[in-house]
Amino acid sequence: MNTPDPSQAAAALDEHVREIVRWHFSPETGTPFWLDWAAQAGWNPADEIQGAADLKRFPHFQDDWLRDEQNERWVPKSYAGKPFHIFETGGTTGMPKQRLSWEDHKIDYSEFSETLDDRFFPRGAKWLMLGPTGPRRLRLAIEHLANVRGGSCYHVDLDPRWVVKLLGEKRLDLANEYKDHVIHQAVTILKHRTDIRCLFTTPKLLEALGDRISVPEAGITGVFCGGTSMTPQMVRFLTEEILENRAAFVPTYGNVLMGLACSRPLAPEDNWSVTYYAPQPRAMLCVVDPKNTERDVDYGAVGRVELSTLTRELFMPRFLERDEAVRRPPCEQFPWDGVGDVRPFGQLEKKVVEGVY
Repeated sequence: MNTPDPSQAAAALDEHVREIVRWHFSPETGTPFWLDWAAQAGWNPADEIQGAADLKRFPHFQDDWLRDEQNERWVPKSYAGKPFHIFETGGTTGMPKQRLSWEDHKIDYSEFSETLDDRFFPRGAKWLMLGPTGPRRLRLAIEHLANVRGGSCYHVDLDPRWVVKLLGEKRLDLANEYKDHVIHQAVTILKHRTDIRCLFTTPKLLEALGDRISVPEAGITGVFCGGTSMTPQMVRFLTEEILENRAAFVPTYGNVLMGLACSRPLAPEDNWSVTYYAPQPRAMLCVVDPKNTERDVDYGAVGRVELSTLTRELFMPRFLERDEAVRRPPCEQFPWDGVGDVRPFGQLEKKVVEGVY
């Protein structure tokens, strides 16, 4: 199958945007929250939105809507009466943002599976998930990824909110003790269970695991690694020192609201800088000027990450992530804009607690 060029990808995105907006704003299939919003706004997105550029007619999606609104307000009429998963966002404390899901988490990871190299993530191999569990969709999604590829998945239980709380209170001894507790469980599973070849974890936990054992010697041939901040120095360290250039390192950028963005395979000219591409057309990433979010920054410039999620389960336009990134141009594999060197927004100006990520 030929890879579409940027103009074809843009046309496909516009068509998808029209379909999803009609779905969420039509009386027959729409979402109660968005139907009420349109009535108050005084215009009909189902008739007037013609493509991705028109999403700027919407205000920025407010994360408090996912905290304050009752879950049923986000159920499209076509899903009414169907039990739903309730997934919560990452490691922050307090009332979490919650997203409903029926199949999106499976679709996202089934599509991602097709980007993995079977040489390093063998079909039928077992997986170990060493990362946030609990009410986050990651636990079910990684297990689905393993199942889609013909394998099963082991899990190590981990509460990232407890880590953030400890770090925020500067109780570093307890945070390190908890990290050691989690890593000990992972080492035990790898020691006593065979055929585990694939690992999901975060950069900090991968480093901690590598301090205890040789990850390749434990049988791991492919590492799928997710976390907000992965500097070029960290990527090189994990690839060369922790994985000893013997296991594939596949960084991803994702969350419960977006799904997951794939990384472009690293090339020498990247100097270990990772670029991620959203799973278009199901989600779209822009890098906008923090002082004028109507404007995308130029290629090579740093701006704030803006996410639009576009599925039948969730329409979330123009959500300003708590991340900043470099805007990167399309590539052959992903013919739409990418985001590079992702880090917490304002990290250079203030101290950001990242926890296990």
